[in-house]
Amino acid sequence: MSALARSELSSTLTLLALGDWPRAAAALLRRQGPCVRVVVAVVRGSAPREPGACMLVGADALLGTIGGGHLEWQALQAARALLDSPRAPQARLQRYVLGTELGQCCGGVVELWLERYGSDDIAWLDDLALALHEQPALELRSRLQRGAVQRDWQGVAANDAGAATLTRLADGVELRERLASGAPLWLYGAGHVGQALARIVAELPLRLTWIDARAELFPPMLPGSTRVLAPRDPVETVAQAPAGTRFLVMTHDHELDYQLCRALLARDDFAFAGLIGSKSKAARFRSRLARDGVDAARIARLTCPVGLGASRSKWPAAIAVSIAAQLLDTLPEPPPRKAAPEDCAGDAARDCAGCRKPAP
Repeated sequence: MSALARSELSSTLTLLALGDWPRAAAALLRRQGPCVRVVVAVVRGSAPREPGACMLVGADALLGTIGGGHLEWQALQAARALLDSPRAPQARLQRYVLGTELGQCCGGVVELWLERYGSDDIAWLDDLALALHEQPALELRSRLQRGAVQRDWQGVAANDAGAATLTRLADGVELRERLASGAPLWLYGAGHVGQALARIVAELPLRLTWIDARAELFPPMLPGSTRVLAPRDPVETVAQAPAGTRFLVMTHDHELDYQLCRALLARDDFAFAGLIGSKSKAARFRSRLARDGVDAARIARLTCPVGLGASRSKWPAAIAVSIAAQLLDTLPEPPPRKAAPEDCAGDAARDCAGCRKPAP
């Protein structure tokens, strides 16, 4: 593959967040051929990433991360070997002790699920990506028996998403993953800050709907699973957002900003409402909202200026980073991982008995 082709491929795939890995995997298969997904399936003790974290490895691509360091380098080599061995099983487990042999001091043990995808997998990956877009969360079950993988999925409650569990069977293993489509974020405005923020959000557990009447401002390649709306009157779209949506208002028109704020405050079922602007703009908007009869409790839910630390920087990317950080603070924390009876806090370099598990 030429350097230009690799560059074009990279510019396309880096816009696909690994939170939306089914879509990213299907895109990688279409553009580059077979790939391997590496999933953190089991964690005992301390490790760089949590169960469910994954990365995609292609002939000339690496998307996502399982924590970096020597563990990721070893996983990359194992994935390449799976790609280069057509007769190898479709999936396998690899176990690593995060001690001195790997040049890491986490002190834990991880088991990685490596699964090879080919052109025959594009259809089910497309179906999974569509299903994930249409409901808040899914459980994907992948059963490895005699070298082959069988898969199915079903909808689950959104607050159950974001984990992976491995079960050992009499004749194989089963990996269950909770996949979340991300909390809904409706962003009004495709100006400089909106453009910068959309790129960041693509890598976060958020599902972006991006609205601006000026359709020509949207980039030709949209980040992640972003969808765009270009209505004649953006205010009319506020009623279409699902309950629990996070709203950000940053259009080119202060009057439009005001009408959007008034419309979303009238709903009162949102998770967050942020308005870009100065303290003086915030004071004018709050005063006007009060004069227009909006309840004080609802006005108090409008965050303006938006962004953590009220960044003094005028760089659009810096403002976007501060807003993204504030959005992350609005997301619920994942439930703590329950320690398994075999978890150990001993010297992993000595491979204690509690960490020893027979290979399937």
